[in-house]
Amino acid sequence: MKVVLPMAGFGTRLRPLTWSKPKPLVQVAGKAILGHVLDMFCNLPELEEVVFITGFLGEQVQEYVQRVFPALHARYVEQKDLLGQSQALWLAREFLQGPTLISFVDTLIDVDFSASIKKTKEAVAWVKRVEDPRRFGVAMLGADGRVERLMEKPADMENNLAVVGTYFFPSSADLVKAIQRQMEKGVTLGGEYYLADAINLMLSDGLQMRAEEVSQWEDCGKPETLLHANRYLLEHGRENSADCAAAGVVIIPPVFVDPESVVERSVIGPYVSLAAGCRVENSILRDTIVDEKAEISHMVISDSLLGCQARLLGKFGSFLVGDSSEMRMG
Repeated sequence: MKVVLPMAGFGTRLRPLTWSKPKPLVQVAGKAILGHVLDMFCNLPELEEVVFITGFLGEQVQEYVQRVFPALHARYVEQKDLLGQSQALWLAREFLQGPTLISFVDTLIDVDFSASIKKTKEAVAWVKRVEDPRRFGVAMLGADGRVERLMEKPADMENNLAVVGTYFFPSSADLVKAIQRQMEKGVTLGGEYYLADAINLMLSDGLQMRAEEVSQWEDCGKPETLLHANRYLLEHGRENSADCAAAGVVIIPPVFVDPESVVERSVIGPYVSLAAGCRVENSILRDTIVDEKAEISHMVISDSLLGCQARLLGKFGSFLVGDSSEMRMG
């Protein structure tokens, strides 16, 4: 079993946080997004290796994986020209053999992959019912319940099974052949080769693919969805409020405060994540993610993302502050 993680995009919707680090390394609930993604797969007993398709600042991804997941058998492929999902997989084609899971790195889902794959020899597209499918790709099912076609951003509300960006293929060699055909035919959308079009070629050739619904899907690609993912993860096992007691500090669960952070005379929570090396004093924080070594003093902050080594000194606001930034207010 191989896991392939395309992650070469610039993460423009999370700027300025992604000016100095790739999106997979942005923090949520006390851990990089990539850390949560790898946690979904690392316990697969059949896992052979993980293939990372990186781009902007990809060396940071490699350093992170080597430091945090040293036992992981990893390969790295660089996608210099961002020509789409299928092109990213084409660059990694020499490593695609046998059964393969593909997942886009801003997707967190609640799935027992091992159980899902063991009970089928078919391909799988994981899906989630949504209120408005027009912003997503959707899976169109046939009478037998199997996937007949994938469609990007449908014009109507009739089909609400959004694909969440995670797929299983029993034969990745067949996927590579489909991508080659897609590229030879020039099947693109907005100048990019989308994986959905390669999958549609496979479906036309008789690929058996079932749709499996997930109970939870968290998108970490935008500030508002990243904050939502932070809330969900803190409510489902990532909080450590019991370990955060300190004189002069009020903790309102759920929160995650890294043991290497310092909090003095402050109110923290609910839904606050402080990464390693942060310092917070005389402040009130709620519904906020703070990256490593940030400093906050005399502030009231909510609904915010604060980058690595950011410094905020002042009073009330809602912020998205990039790495190594400084703000003084008041």
